Amino acid sequence: MHPKSEARITGREAVNLKQFNSVLRQVFLLPVAALLVVAGALYMQIRAANATVNLIQESDARISQATMVSKLIVDEESGLRGYETTGDAQFLQPFREAESHVQNEIQNLDAMAGADPDMKHDLADLRDEHQTWHDGFAVPVIAQVRGGGKTDDVALNLHGKVLMDGVRHDINDIIQKAEDNRTRRIAHWHRQVHTMLLVLLFLALGMGILIGMFTRNRLHTVSAAYRTSLEILGRRAEELFQSEQRLRTTLESIGDGVITCDAAGRIQMMNPVACELTGWNQSEATGQPLQRVFHVINETTRQTVETPVAKVKRLDRVVGLANHTVLVRKDGTELSIADSGAPIRDKNGDITGVVLVFRDITMERKTQDALIANEKLAVAGRLAATIAHEIHNPLDSVSNLLYLMRNGANPEESRQFMDIAEQELARVTQISRAMLGLYRESKAPVVIDLKEMLQEILLLMERRFIELNVNVSADMPQPVSVAAFPAELRQVFTNRITNAAEAASPGGHVTVSIRPHAAGEPQTAGIDATGQKLPAGATITIADNGSGITAEVRPHLFKPFFTTKGERGTGLGLWVSRGIINKHGGTISLKSDTSERAHGTVASVFLATNPTMNTGRD
Repeated sequence: MHPKSEARITGREAVNLKQFNSVLRQVFLLPVAALLVVAGALYMQIRAANATVNLIQESDARISQATMVSKLIVDEESGLRGYETTGDAQFLQPFREAESHVQNEIQNLDAMAGADPDMKHDLADLRDEHQTWHDGFAVPVIAQVRGGGKTDDVALNLHGKVLMDGVRHDINDIIQKAEDNRTRRIAHWHRQVHTMLLVLLFLALGMGILIGMFTRNRLHTVSAAYRTSLEILGRRAEELFQSEQRLRTTLESIGDGVITCDAAGRIQMMNPVACELTGWNQSEATGQPLQRVFHVINETTRQTVETPVAKVKRLDRVVGLANHTVLVRKDGTELSIADSGAPIRDKNGDITGVVLVFRDITMERKTQDALIANEKLAVAGRLAATIAHEIHNPLDSVSNLLYLMRNGANPEESRQFMDIAEQELARVTQISRAMLGLYRESKAPVVIDLKEMLQEILLLMERRFIELNVNVSADMPQPVSVAAFPAELRQVFTNRITNAAEAASPGGHVTVSIRPHAAGEPQTAGIDATGQKLPAGATITIADNGSGITAEVRPHLFKPFFTTKGERGTGLGLWVSRGIINKHGGTISLKSDTSERAHGTVASVFLATNPTMNTGRD
């Protein structure tokens, strides 16, 4: 998909998603808002109705209080009439009890009146008229009865009756007004309830219509967004199909085999190259465990190698198989391969599968072996003239000695000539042995003396040093033994010493030294370029005082076919040397200086006493 098209589709999806979320919020919030409005209106109506109910309850309380005052006044009058008729003090008891409470109850009724002026006025009249009856009639009657006087005076009783009628009129008037207020308030409450029902009805109808219309409009928007989403999904499905086809075509056209597996290590897909290399077709391999289809073993030990799926899951990163790995095809034939495995992760970073990429390196391995053999031949060619001259000189000396012995040498001279001839032949034997050792292959690592090996190489190259007018010194104080393939190490050191001698200008100097590293001895322990402590072993240093290697050349030193010698060099020496040293689990490095005061190059090779051999090369 074109990036701009993808951006437009993503933008539309974002807009549709925003619209959909907005519609959802609106559809949710509108009913909530409507309910809040209805609840607010209902709250106001209920609050007003509650206020009216409170007023009704207030009227009821006034009526109840006025009725209580009326009862107390009746009790006063009844007690007074009984006492007046019988003269018995027991009939005066209700009067006394009512008398002690009536003023307090009138005061309570006055407190209930609040700010009502009419009721305040009526209560003031009631209080005055009751006090007038009490002081002007009740108290004199009680005093007269106690004094033994007559209380059947019609005028006195009529006066008491008139006063009591005034009290009754006042209390009845208060009760009647309270009842009228209560009736009005009840009617007002009924009107409020009726209004509240109408308001709720109209609000419900209005909100229902509004929500219905709004929801209908929003549903149209959602429907349009849904149709747009379907169109986008359709386009994306088509684009996904096209992308899958492009990926499938790409996988089918690349030269490497590709296998994808699920997290359990079962094969999901293989491209044609993978099918060709493994000997399995897609339908047969699908669902099979990877180790059954992709059966890999170590070329040397013939042991089964850990599958990339297991290795990826164990290390949780991109991995590669060890060198010298062989793929056993379905028909039993074998291929040398190089491969790598990478995890497939979900959005949470969890491994959901593994993709394996591998290729046939059989021809590459053969080419590499041919290049190494070519470099060996090149080293042999460079030494051939020197070795021939070194062997020719002692043989000439032996021929001359034999001639002298045949032509008149006495026995004593003959013995001397024989000793000299034996020395010359021993030198020839030493040179030929060193030459044979240079390329004698061993099937497994053997223990070798590095000091002896380097001395043999220096012996072979003496003539070359003389030709180059280079002075060579050795600093090898003691024998140092390591496990190695001797022919390969001889090739490395011959190449390095030759390069150092050729780099040193006539009159220059080359130093070959060995520094042992003993385990557990801090004074001899070594540190590599990464700062890690080196195991027991030795560092071989080959230093020259030549012009040095320029900064532009240094990054290319270990690359194959890179040379600064023109047609005289193959460009394979350092590349092959690094491969051999890596195979021995060691390290090789070059340091060079081109300054006037300290120019020269130092090659350092570290070899462990008991290395872990890596049978592959870089």
